[in-house]
Amino acid sequence: MKRMHIHVFIDDLQQSINFYSNLFGSEPTKRKDDYAKWMLNDPKINFAISISDSKSGIDHLGIQVDEDSELKDMRERLAKADMKTFAEGETVCCYSKSDKTWVEDPSGIAWETYRTMEDAETFNNSPAKNIISSDSETPNIESASCC
Repeated sequence: MKRMHIHVFIDDLQQSINFYSNLFGSEPTKRKDDYAKWMLNDPKINFAISISDSKSGIDHLGIQVDEDSELKDMRERLAKADMKTFAEGETVCCYSKSDKTWVEDPSGIAWETYRTMEDAETFNNSPAKNIISSDSETPNIESASCC
């Protein structure tokens, strides 16, 4: 099964949790001091918010999968799109351990495709958050969001 993922940077966590809980008709499935996530079935979406030092708004989009075979299929689809990808592999991000691949669409919007394996105690496994840049021959990691 595939699930759409949207990650939004916000200014005030509690106000945003109140707003999105009312919008979705449910409380977050995961909540931390700087992060909240809703795993919804209607609509089928993984919607996450986190506090950011940069401007608020959509950080990135993604497609979350349940199985390794689905992740392999998504990676093959990205390769067919002839876009530069960054296979991050197993990493900790958004309080979860996941296997990820990143790409930027033709307009520069960051997308990730990933499979979550388990919960984690930290937001990410490095001080810098990850995003790709299409300015070079191969995408590189710069500071932005990881999940």
